[in-house]
Amino acid sequence: MIGAVRRYRFTVDQYHRMGELGIFPPECRVELIDGQIFKMSPIGPWHSGVVNRLTHWFVTGLRDRVVVHVQNPTIVDKRSEPQPDIMLLKPRADFYGMAHPTPEDTLLVVEVAETSLAHDRRRKLPLYARTGVVELWIVNRRADAIDIFREPSTTGYGVQLRKRRGEEIAAAAFPDFRLAVADIMGPPSAPEPGVPSFAPRV
Repeated sequence: MIGAVRRYRFTVDQYHRMGELGIFPPECRVELIDGQIFKMSPIGPWHSGVVNRLTHWFVTGLRDRVVVHVQNPTIVDKRSEPQPDIMLLKPRADFYGMAHPTPEDTLLVVEVAETSLAHDRRRKLPLYARTGVVELWIVNRRADAIDIFREPSTTGYGVQLRKRRGEEIAAAAFPDFRLAVADIMGPPSAPEPGVPSFAPRV
Protein backbone atom coordinates (compact mmCIF):
# COMPACT_ATOMS: atom_id res chain seq x y z
CA MET A 1 0.00 0.00 0.00
CA ILE A 2 1.36 3.39 -0.97
CA GLY A 3 1.50 5.89 1.87
CA ALA A 4 0.15 9.41 1.72
CA VAL A 5 1.88 11.63 -0.82
CA ARG A 6 3.80 14.44 0.85
CA ARG A 7 5.22 17.54 -0.80
CA TYR A 8 8.99 17.92 -0.62
CA ARG A 9 10.15 21.25 0.80
CA PHE A 10 13.55 22.59 -0.27
CA THR A 11 16.00 24.38 1.99
CA VAL A 12 17.71 27.62 1.04
CA ASP A 13 21.00 25.72 0.61
CA GLN A 14 19.38 23.23 -1.79
CA TYR A 15 17.76 26.10 -3.68
CA HIS A 16 21.12 27.83 -4.09
CA ARG A 17 22.68 24.59 -5.27
CA MET A 18 20.01 24.20 -7.96
CA GLY A 19 20.84 27.71 -9.16
CA GLU A 20 24.56 26.89 -9.29
CA LEU A 21 23.82 23.77 -11.36
CA GLY A 22 21.85 25.80 -13.92
CA ILE A 23 18.52 24.14 -13.22
CA PHE A 24 16.79 27.51 -13.57
CA PRO A 25 17.26 29.20 -16.97
CA PRO A 26 19.01 32.60 -16.76
CA GLU A 27 15.83 34.45 -17.68
CA CYS A 28 13.75 32.60 -15.05
CA ARG A 29 12.70 34.67 -12.02
CA VAL A 30 11.89 32.43 -9.06
CA GLU A 31 11.72 32.67 -5.29
CA LEU A 32 11.63 30.15 -2.45
CA ILE A 33 8.67 30.43 -0.05
CA ASP A 34 8.19 27.89 2.75
CA GLY A 35 10.24 25.32 0.84
CA GLN A 36 8.33 25.73 -2.44
CA ILE A 37 9.74 27.33 -5.58
CA PHE A 38 7.45 29.83 -7.26
CA LYS A 39 7.88 31.48 -10.63
CA MET A 40 7.51 35.23 -10.21
CA SER A 41 5.09 37.24 -12.31
CA PRO A 42 6.44 39.27 -15.25
CA ILE A 43 7.04 42.92 -14.37
CA GLY A 44 4.80 45.35 -16.25
CA PRO A 45 5.28 49.10 -16.75
CA TRP A 46 3.05 50.12 -13.82
CA HIS A 47 4.94 47.80 -11.47
CA SER A 48 8.36 49.00 -12.59
CA GLY A 49 7.22 52.62 -12.37
CA VAL A 50 6.23 52.21 -8.71
CA VAL A 51 9.56 50.51 -7.93
CA ASN A 52 11.51 53.22 -9.77
CA ARG A 53 9.71 56.06 -7.98
CA LEU A 54 10.13 54.54 -4.53
CA THR A 55 13.78 53.72 -5.20
CA HIS A 56 14.47 57.32 -6.26
CA TRP A 57 12.74 58.84 -3.23
CA PHE A 58 14.24 56.43 -0.71
CA VAL A 59 17.76 56.91 -2.06
CA THR A 60 17.57 60.69 -2.32
CA GLY A 61 15.52 61.21 0.86
CA LEU A 62 17.10 58.76 3.29
CA ARG A 63 20.63 58.70 1.87
CA ASP A 64 23.10 57.14 4.35
CA ARG A 65 20.39 56.22 6.85
CA VAL A 66 19.59 53.02 4.94
CA VAL A 67 20.70 50.60 2.27
CA VAL A 68 18.01 50.49 -0.45
CA HIS A 69 17.81 46.85 -1.57
CA VAL A 70 15.88 46.56 -4.88
CA GLN A 71 14.44 43.25 -6.16
CA ASN A 72 17.16 41.28 -4.40
CA PRO A 73 16.88 38.23 -2.13
CA THR A 74 16.46 38.12 1.61
CA ILE A 75 16.79 34.96 3.69
CA VAL A 76 14.00 34.92 6.27
CA ASP A 77 14.31 31.30 7.44
CA LYS A 78 15.99 28.06 6.36
CA ARG A 79 13.30 27.32 3.74
CA SER A 80 12.45 30.80 2.45
CA GLU A 81 14.29 33.27 0.25
CA PRO A 82 11.77 35.76 -1.15
CA GLN A 83 12.73 38.62 -3.44
CA PRO A 84 10.75 41.69 -2.35
CA ASP A 85 10.49 44.63 -4.71
CA ILE A 86 12.19 46.99 -2.25
CA MET A 87 13.73 46.66 1.19
CA LEU A 88 15.10 49.34 3.47
CA LEU A 89 17.98 47.82 5.40
CA LYS A 90 20.11 48.94 8.31
CA PRO A 91 23.37 50.51 7.05
CA ARG A 92 26.26 48.07 6.82
CA ALA A 93 29.81 48.65 5.60
CA ASP A 94 29.73 45.83 3.05
CA PHE A 95 26.31 46.86 1.65
CA TYR A 96 25.24 43.23 2.17
CA GLY A 97 27.84 42.03 -0.29
CA MET A 98 28.97 39.21 2.03
CA ALA A 99 25.56 37.72 2.85
CA HIS A 100 21.91 38.31 2.04
CA PRO A 101 19.97 40.34 4.63
CA THR A 102 17.71 38.74 7.22
CA PRO A 103 14.66 40.08 9.10
CA GLU A 104 17.00 41.46 11.79
CA ASP A 105 18.55 43.74 9.16
CA THR A 106 15.23 44.93 7.76
CA LEU A 107 13.43 48.21 8.46
CA LEU A 108 10.79 47.97 5.71
CA VAL A 109 9.73 45.52 3.00
CA VAL A 110 7.69 46.72 0.01
CA GLU A 111 5.83 44.36 -2.32
CA VAL A 112 4.26 45.86 -5.43
CA ALA A 113 1.14 43.85 -6.26
CA GLU A 114 -0.25 44.14 -9.78
CA THR A 115 -0.89 40.49 -10.70
CA SER A 116 0.68 38.97 -7.58
CA LEU A 117 -1.72 40.15 -4.87
CA ALA A 118 -2.98 36.68 -3.91
CA HIS A 119 0.57 35.31 -3.68
CA ASP A 120 1.78 38.31 -1.68
CA ARG A 121 -1.10 38.12 0.80
CA ARG A 122 -1.57 34.37 1.19
CA ARG A 123 2.03 33.22 1.22
CA LYS A 124 4.46 36.09 1.71
CA LEU A 125 2.57 38.21 4.24
CA PRO A 126 2.27 35.39 6.86
CA LEU A 127 5.91 34.46 6.23
CA TYR A 128 7.10 38.02 6.85
CA ALA A 129 5.02 38.27 10.04
CA ARG A 130 6.17 34.90 11.36
CA THR A 131 9.85 35.68 10.78
CA GLY A 132 9.74 39.14 12.37
CA VAL A 133 9.83 41.59 9.44
CA VAL A 134 8.90 44.75 11.34
CA GLU A 135 6.95 46.50 8.58
CA LEU A 136 5.47 45.49 5.24
CA TRP A 137 3.83 47.65 2.59
CA ILE A 138 1.80 46.09 -0.22
CA VAL A 139 1.29 48.61 -3.02
CA ASN A 140 -2.12 47.30 -4.07
CA ARG A 141 -3.13 48.26 -7.59
CA ARG A 142 -6.55 46.61 -7.37
CA ALA A 143 -7.50 48.70 -4.34
CA ASP A 144 -5.60 51.76 -5.61
CA ALA A 145 -4.08 52.03 -2.14
CA ILE A 146 -1.14 50.96 0.02
CA ASP A 147 -1.72 48.36 2.73
CA ILE A 148 0.55 48.69 5.78
CA PHE A 149 1.37 45.88 8.22
CA ARG A 150 3.20 46.37 11.52
CA GLU A 151 3.81 44.56 14.84
CA PRO A 152 4.66 41.08 13.53
CA SER A 153 4.00 37.88 15.44
CA THR A 154 3.74 34.17 14.75
CA THR A 155 0.01 34.62 14.11
CA GLY A 156 0.20 37.65 11.80
CA TYR A 157 0.55 41.42 11.98
CA GLY A 158 -1.12 43.17 14.89
CA VAL A 159 -1.55 46.49 13.07
CA GLN A 160 -3.04 46.67 9.58
CA LEU A 161 -3.81 49.98 7.90
CA ARG A 162 -4.73 51.24 4.46
CA LYS A 163 -3.57 54.55 3.00
CA ARG A 164 -5.30 56.02 -0.05
CA ARG A 165 -4.80 58.85 -2.50
CA GLY A 166 -4.89 62.19 -0.72
CA GLU A 167 -3.02 60.73 2.26
CA GLU A 168 0.66 60.46 3.12
CA ILE A 169 2.66 57.46 4.21
CA ALA A 170 5.83 57.01 6.27
CA ALA A 171 7.73 53.98 7.51
CA ALA A 172 7.63 53.58 11.28
CA ALA A 173 11.44 53.69 11.32
CA PHE A 174 11.44 57.10 9.56
CA PRO A 175 8.35 59.07 10.65
CA ASP A 176 10.01 62.30 9.48
CA PHE A 177 10.18 61.09 5.87
CA ARG A 178 6.72 61.19 4.33
CA LEU A 179 5.52 60.40 0.80
CA ALA A 180 2.20 61.07 -0.90
CA VAL A 181 0.31 57.87 -1.72
CA ALA A 182 -0.78 59.32 -5.06
CA ASP A 183 2.83 59.97 -6.03
CA ILE A 184 3.75 56.36 -5.30
CA MET A 185 0.75 54.88 -7.12
CA GLY A 186 1.06 57.02 -10.25
CA PRO A 187 -1.92 57.99 -12.42
CA PRO A 188 -5.21 56.39 -11.32
CA SER A 189 -6.31 53.20 -13.04
CA ALA A 190 -9.57 51.27 -12.79
CA PRO A 191 -9.46 48.12 -10.61
CA GLU A 192 -10.05 44.75 -12.25
CA PRO A 193 -13.79 43.94 -12.38
CA GLY A 194 -15.00 41.22 -10.07
CA VAL A 195 -11.81 41.01 -8.00
CA PRO A 196 -12.33 41.73 -4.28
CA SER A 197 -9.74 43.88 -2.56
CA PHE A 198 -8.38 43.44 0.94
CA ALA A 199 -10.11 45.50 3.64
CA PRO A 200 -7.70 45.73 6.58
CA ARG A 201 -8.51 46.24 10.22
CA VAL A 202 -8.12 49.87 11.29
